[in-house]
Amino acid sequence: MAENQIIPADQILPNRLDIIPLQGKPIFPGIFTPIMLTSQREISTAENAMSSNSMIGLLLVQNEENEDPGSDDFYNMGTVAKIVKKINLPDGGINIFISTLKRFKVKKFLNDTPPYSVAVDYPEEEEEDDDEMHALTRSLLSEMKQVSENNPLFTEEMRLNMVNIDQPGKIADFITSILNIDREKQQAILETLNIRSRIEQVLMFIKKEQEVLKIQKKIQQEINEKIEKSQREYFLKEELKAIKKELGIPVDAKSSEHKRFKEAIDQLNLPDEVKEQVDRELEKFSLMDPNSSEFIVTRNYLDTIITLPWNDPTPEDFDIGEARKVLDKDHYGLEDVKERIIEFLAVRNLKKDTKGSIICLVGPPGVGKTSVGKSIARSLKKKFFRFSVGGMRDEAEIKGHRRTYVGAMPGKIIQGLKTVKTRNPVFMIDEIDKLGASFQGDPASALLEVLDPEQNVAFRDHYLDLPFDLSAVLFITTANTLDSIPRPLLDRMEVIRLSGYIDEEKIAIARKYIIPRSLDRNGLKKNQVKYRKSGLSRIARGYAREAGMRNFEKSVDRINRKLAKKVLVEEGEQPFTIDSDEVEKLLGKPVFSGDEIKEADRPGTAVGLAWTPYGGDTLTIEVVSNPGKEGFQLTGQMGNIMQESANIAYTYVRHIAGDHGIGQDFFEKNHIHIHIPAGATPKDGPSAGITMATALLSLIKKKKIKRAYAMTGELSLVGQVLPIGGLKEKTIAAKRNKIKHIIIPKQNEKDLEDIPDKVKNGINFHPVQTMEEVADLVF
Repeated sequence: MAENQIIPADQILPNRLDIIPLQGKPIFPGIFTPIMLTSQREISTAENAMSSNSMIGLLLVQNEENEDPGSDDFYNMGTVAKIVKKINLPDGGINIFISTLKRFKVKKFLNDTPPYSVAVDYPEEEEEDDDEMHALTRSLLSEMKQVSENNPLFTEEMRLNMVNIDQPGKIADFITSILNIDREKQQAILETLNIRSRIEQVLMFIKKEQEVLKIQKKIQQEINEKIEKSQREYFLKEELKAIKKELGIPVDAKSSEHKRFKEAIDQLNLPDEVKEQVDRELEKFSLMDPNSSEFIVTRNYLDTIITLPWNDPTPEDFDIGEARKVLDKDHYGLEDVKERIIEFLAVRNLKKDTKGSIICLVGPPGVGKTSVGKSIARSLKKKFFRFSVGGMRDEAEIKGHRRTYVGAMPGKIIQGLKTVKTRNPVFMIDEIDKLGASFQGDPASALLEVLDPEQNVAFRDHYLDLPFDLSAVLFITTANTLDSIPRPLLDRMEVIRLSGYIDEEKIAIARKYIIPRSLDRNGLKKNQVKYRKSGLSRIARGYAREAGMRNFEKSVDRINRKLAKKVLVEEGEQPFTIDSDEVEKLLGKPVFSGDEIKEADRPGTAVGLAWTPYGGDTLTIEVVSNPGKEGFQLTGQMGNIMQESANIAYTYVRHIAGDHGIGQDFFEKNHIHIHIPAGATPKDGPSAGITMATALLSLIKKKKIKRAYAMTGELSLVGQVLPIGGLKEKTIAAKRNKIKHIIIPKQNEKDLEDIPDKVKNGINFHPVQTMEEVADLVF
């Protein structure tokens, strides 16, 4: 380089230069560097310069991606260079070594097409030789020394070159060329002729580079620490493995798991088919990589298998007398239900065989179906597991998902067995009448296998895919109605009906169970509150007239919450006495007032008894006639069967009208309207036939029927009264509504034996066979 500078540059630099475009970054004066040329035009320019011993101009293209730049696509400032050496490359290109001399500025382009030639001049740098400039130069070298020490990309040759350059401007140029900064910023330095300004800009770039190096050093340090830690852990683990191996302990988590599974499986009494499959899975598990996803799936599968109760259950040991005591302690009344359950348990005790043990408890909400199930489990001294299938639409909830799915798990049956850890628990399946069906399958059909004693000895869950014996499980299902349960499913179950409660039973249940529980829940003591019978009777009649006890309990809770507040603010005298008047003060106006008791208080009305999934109910049937076109209409959301009953009643009454002194002209000149309140409640069934006929007779005879009479029965076209269902629930509803006389079909007389005496007390039952007998009774 020193040889090239023997002749002063300003004496030999030409005013015209052939241009070689630079795509990457600008090249600064005072640099000796190679350039690779591949374009034929650029190669020709370089060879011409070498042959004529002339110089070339290096100009940066403004857009790096522009491979065919025009004259307007170059920056104005470039570097003049002398080609020192040329090397031909195998692919046809050349590699030239250049020595850059000085900045030049383009005055104008001498041609518009490549290869370009330009007219140039050589601007002089604005130098200052003072102490401040010396200080800036020293600062530049000092800062750059720090960068070079911390950056392994800086070679020793670069450091020596930097120190040996004696001109401040060239030092700044050299440092800029080796710093990792944007091409635009490097070009800006190239175009800066004031040396002080150039050094200040370069110092700023060095500072940024130092910050980047600090962050890089920090990251590198953290990585090194992690590597050192992991290497240390690796060596310690290897040593631990060697120690464990020497002591005969499993050397890793996988071996430990394998040993645990093997020991657990050996203790299980597995059937041959299951044993073979489990051994195969265990062998596969031992060969798997712990980091594979299949490893986790197989481990979870084996974990499920070893937690299931495969061994034979312990023999049942329960006392019928003790079971009866448990049922009596937990539930008031329900004598017929308890009797059925005790009979059921007696058969189990004698037969020592649990197959076919499936009970279905049917009744309105709040009558204690779920708690009866818990009591059965207590009386048998068995584990209890409950799950609800209400609204369930996916059969995989019952039978599980296949293991091919991500996140697969067993169905509710296998999950329950894992939870109770015994083969003979009591399983309660709640709300079986509310199962759904969708494109994901039909859960009711999946339950067929679970609840069939002939099939559930080898129940196959999709996840487990192994036969599991469910025959020792006592299944108890609950439902509000049997209508929506598929017939094949219903056939597999022993149905036990739980009817609603009358007021006397509700008061007794409240005293024995609800009030103590509610007082405890609301932080009150027994000696602080005294409930009188009149108050409890008021709650039953005015606020909780439904078949079950839920609204009754909510009303007692509301009263106790208000009393708890009074205790805190010290209002009123303790103990608080809750009588009829106090109930109304605390709960507000009754939901059911006395005038809501159904009565046939005018001609054209009659009181009927109905059965609903929520218990029995009373219905007032209303019939009016208006002068007009012959015919009749029905309102009150009647179903198809009830509409047919209304048609039969109308035809029958019209047929016998002459016997009661009414001519056919009444029907020809009047339009008759039959309505059953409430209009928003759907109604269906044939049991209102005689009630509608009685209301029609009352209308045409213009006579009211006797007070406190209600009736239920299907009417045939010739006046026969046919049997109905749900008599017990209907009788309880009549008792709640102060009905004294109930007309029932003769064929239902046998069902009266199933109704407790305390329900029948005060009610006269009138069995009838024909509609004429009904008319004789009510008019």
